[in-house]
Amino acid sequence: MKYQILLAATLLLGACNRDKNEAGTEGMNAAANVTSDAANPTIDNPNVVNESEAVNPNAPVMKFAEPEFDFGDIQPDSKVHHTFTFTNTGKSPLLIEDATASCGCTTPSWTKEPIAPGAEGKIEVQFDSRGKQGIIGKQVAVRANTQPTITTIFIKGNVLTAGDKKPL
Repeated sequence: MKYQILLAATLLLGACNRDKNEAGTEGMNAAANVTSDAANPTIDNPNVVNESEAVNPNAPVMKFAEPEFDFGDIQPDSKVHHTFTFTNTGKSPLLIEDATASCGCTTPSWTKEPIAPGAEGKIEVQFDSRGKQGIIGKQVAVRANTQPTITTIFIKGNVLTAGDKKPL
């Protein structure tokens, strides 16, 4: 009889612990999923066109005369500028929402008004060579109502050292 009570108690405790572990595991899994979902939310990326989604044939199109500009040799501690010109080759007005440079030493400014189909717009890019040296390559991401929404333009050059300064 003593062994039967001990066996029954062991089975009862074992069953209780197993139930707690399963419930605890489920609870921990649910908590982990919630944490994972919060840390990695699903974001609809407007720059990705679904294969099943048709491209808007009337969307504006940003066509740059030159998508890349080489400043060549750049004097140290100087600011250089280049104006990129583009044409809206699409069928509706083009509106630039934002232009973001790959670093703080590069500053873009752009046409704020809508650019009609067939009209030209401009993006001026300024590069500040202060504290820089050697070969540089920077990009500016232009966000507009085009498809895809991001168009990238590039600048590059060679920032001379103080000993390499060329006379002005």
